[in-house]
Amino acid sequence: MALASVAAISLAAALSFGCYGAAKVLGRVRPLRSAYEFLSRTYDRFIDRLGQKVLRDPRDAPALRLIVSLSLTTVPIFLIQLFLGKPRLLLAIAFYLSLYGLKFERFVRMFSAKHLEAHRRQGYFSDKYDKVFGRYVEFFLGYLYGNVPELDRTVHVRLHHKENSGPDDPLSSSEYDRTSRLDFLWYLSDNIWTVLGLAPYAYFRDRGDEENRRRMLWGMARYYVFFGAVFIYDWRIGIVYVLGPLLCMNFITAITAWVQHAFYDPEHPEDYFANTVTHFDELNFMNEGYHLCHHHRASLHWTEMPAHMERIRDKMRESASLVFRDMDVMELFLELTLLRRMDVLAEKLVPWEPMNHEQRLALLAKRTRYARGVPA
Repeated sequence: MALASVAAISLAAALSFGCYGAAKVLGRVRPLRSAYEFLSRTYDRFIDRLGQKVLRDPRDAPALRLIVSLSLTTVPIFLIQLFLGKPRLLLAIAFYLSLYGLKFERFVRMFSAKHLEAHRRQGYFSDKYDKVFGRYVEFFLGYLYGNVPELDRTVHVRLHHKENSGPDDPLSSSEYDRTSRLDFLWYLSDNIWTVLGLAPYAYFRDRGDEENRRRMLWGMARYYVFFGAVFIYDWRIGIVYVLGPLLCMNFITAITAWVQHAFYDPEHPEDYFANTVTHFDELNFMNEGYHLCHHHRASLHWTEMPAHMERIRDKMRESASLVFRDMDVMELFLELTLLRRMDVLAEKLVPWEPMNHEQRLALLAKRTRYARGVPA
């Protein structure tokens, strides 16, 4: 399962980064760049006006921009493919580009949008539009991304935020060596049970949480029916348009959970102030990098996270919470696990107290060991 996920994401990455390189070259052509910038500004103005009418909170216009873009690209491509039958190469390329974007930036935005949507009691849309578009990202667009319904609204909110990646959280990586490629492959294999909803279902069942168990069962049933229906219609379309995104989702959610809670305090593995990473990168869509602030006050609007970080700085310092600059999730995973270049992480680390390079390396080594009480 791990190798299948790696193969799927490798194909998507080759397409995403290859087209990103081509776009960079085309961006040097001034007329093309000017035309793109003009269209982008026009689109943003349209989204801002639309957001004032349809959103519950107009500050969520970046999520609306993504929702409209995906609805006008990914959904029609998938429907056209179903109408045509036999998979077409150009349609498949367009589908994956519309899903992941250049350099995976569209997926990053979608991931943040569905994450924050899960924490809204009534989703993004105002009462007038909520009946049609309520939880649109997770419960409609999510099918095309291989995202089982309720993994966000129920599992993320009512399981992950309860356990905070502690020992009882199915997403916890504390029992693995986060600097080991082989350990990550085992984690990636295990993660499929979470992506399919089975591990969270077992969690709620074992704790007698009947409400969330039923929610999870209903979400799994809907996705499995969708999965099976597409394969019955045409197994080739099923592999390209359903299984492929599911395997990619397995890989991406695995690396996200792997690094967002990678640096456990071995003496206090349950302390989410210690194990939750804050990272800042160029994109940082909807302030996703303020992950500790989000765990501390999940109900805060994403625009309020920078100010909240200032309020909890003392607690972050006390717990030696790790903050990295100029690193996104993929770069953190690359340096921590694939390349194991701890010196690079040490350079990017923003310490709370003055630390030399050797002290930073020692801190990173300590925080990536197996957590206390977990067999190595």
